[in-house]
This record gives sequence, C-alpha cells and structure tokens, in this order.
Amino acid sequence: MAAPKPVRAMRFNHFKVFSGNANTALAGEICYELGCQLAAVNVKQFSDGEVHLQIQENVRGADVFVVQPTCTPVDRHLMELLLMMDALKRASAERITAVLPYYGYARQDRKDRPRMPISARLVASLMERAGANRVLALDLHAAQIQGFFDVPVDHLFATPVMIEYFEAMRGRGLTVVSPDAGGVERARAFAKRLESPLAIIDKRRTEANVAEVMHIIGEVEGQDCLIVDDLIDTAGTLVKAAEALMKQGAKSVRACATHAVLSGPAVERINNSGLVEVVVTNSIPLKDDAANCLRIKQLSVAPLLAKAIQSVHEDGSVSTLFV
Repeated sequence: MAAPKPVRAMRFNHFKVFSGNANTALAGEICYELGCQLAAVNVKQFSDGEVHLQIQENVRGADVFVVQPTCTPVDRHLMELLLMMDALKRASAERITAVLPYYGYARQDRKDRPRMPISARLVASLMERAGANRVLALDLHAAQIQGFFDVPVDHLFATPVMIEYFEAMRGRGLTVVSPDAGGVERARAFAKRLESPLAIIDKRRTEANVAEVMHIIGEVEGQDCLIVDDLIDTAGTLVKAAEALMKQGAKSVRACATHAVLSGPAVERINNSGLVEVVVTNSIPLKDDAANCLRIKQLSVAPLLAKAIQSVHEDGSVSTLFV
C-alpha cells in the first residue's frame, strides 16, 4: 500500500483586513477586490482626545493587513495605526502587515539643518515596535525610507493606474514634466511608458511650502504638458510650475500626483490656475472642497493594493507590480 502524500501545512489559519478611520472607503474597496469583508474593530476617541480601540474578531494565527494612510489629522491616524497593531500582536496574530497608502512624515527623511529630527525614521521605528512584521507602502516621498525599516518593505507605485488614464494622450504632442530635480526619476519612468519627451523645472525652495520657479530645461512650446509628482500639498509648487510652462508657450498643462494632501489654499489655487486637470488617487480621501472641484479627478488604487496584499499573503512575487 502506497504511503499517503504529505499534506502541505498552511502557513496561516486565515487572513483579515482591518482599517482605522483614515480611509475606510479605500479599505472597503480593497476588501471588495479581495472578495472578503472588512474586519471589525471599534475605534473611538475619549473627550480628552485619547484614542480607544478594540479588535472585535478572533485573529489568533491570522495573516493580518492594516490599511491606514497617516494623513490629516496625521498624529491621530498614526496613533490609531500603532494601537491597532499593538492590539493585534497581543491577540496573537501570526503576521501583521502595515498597508500605508500614504506615509505621513515622509518628507522629513533627512537632517538638512542643525538640531532637527529625522521624523520618517522615528515613525518607522514606532511601527516596528508596535508590531509590524512587514510594510506595504505606496509612492514613498523618498525611496530611501525603505532602509529605515528592519522588516521587509514592498514599495508600490501608482504609475500603472496613471498610465492607463493618460494612455489616450500617447504620441499626441505630450511632454512629461518633473516639477523639480528630485522628481526626475519618477517623471522619466512616466515619460518612458508614454513614449514622450521629458522636461525639468529648476526651482529654488526658500522655506517649507514656498517654492520659486526659476527656469525650464527641455522643449515645451506647443506641447501638452503633464506635470508628474508624488504628492500635492498646498499646490504652490504645482501652480507656479504651470505658470512657468504656459509662459514658455505650452499648449496646455495637466498634472498628476498619487497623494492629494491638498492642505490650506490648495484647491483655491488649482481653481484659479491655468491647469486643465489634476489627477490624483484615493490613497488619501478628498476633502469636500476638493471632491467638488471639477478640475480634480480621482482614480482608485484599490485593485493595485489588493493584488499586492494577495501576493504577500500567498508568498508570491510582487515585483510585477513595481512599475
């Protein structure tokens, strides 16, 4: 009698997707793509501002994914993430993956002045200490942030989502523009995919959230220009870049960015600018004024994140998503 074939042991009992209050709509879309229900967690706030949290499902032996962009209010959403991972660790979850559609404090990734913290590094340490066994991030402001972690980091890009949207403009006089020297690599990859020329805007930043456009490197006259960036905060850089391109004879100016921070006067500036369209993703939920702005178009990254979560859970490769 032949010996029975060995049964391959399951690495995890099951997997679950949790979310804090930062972007429950995106978490719900991800669960829809995965064909599962969003796991139950009770997150509320005491009158003095403290976050109170309780996991309401059994997670023992589970492969757990926590979807939480640390967007405005940044500190509250970061604390929700940390407390949730701590609760999951203490409830004996087998593995905890922090899914960060937006990484708050990412712009503070180096010590560029005396007596300043490296905030992005501190946040990474806090997440690891809270219980993150793995991190799944989308369009980090600086790629070196991956090195701030001692756990595996999968760094995804929203480029495929954006490329699909702008595919119709391929070969129609489109020039991709980097708004600064730091974004050249991102814009070059975008231009390569769309088979378009590349232009670079040289700017000098005098202080945080204040930018002065100097001059343009590349030919933009008579071209439809597409400014590519990772995030839009106050939109000061974006609007000045659009003005500079129009002064150089650009036919039209559009913009795309993964993270729609859109703080302060951002929406008003976009409305009063010459920008035809600003395309963003739902990594951060749009505020009411941005959602009602006809120039702002939002695309979903839920299918991209869902594929990554499935690949991580099944111990498959996510390299095909690194575009």
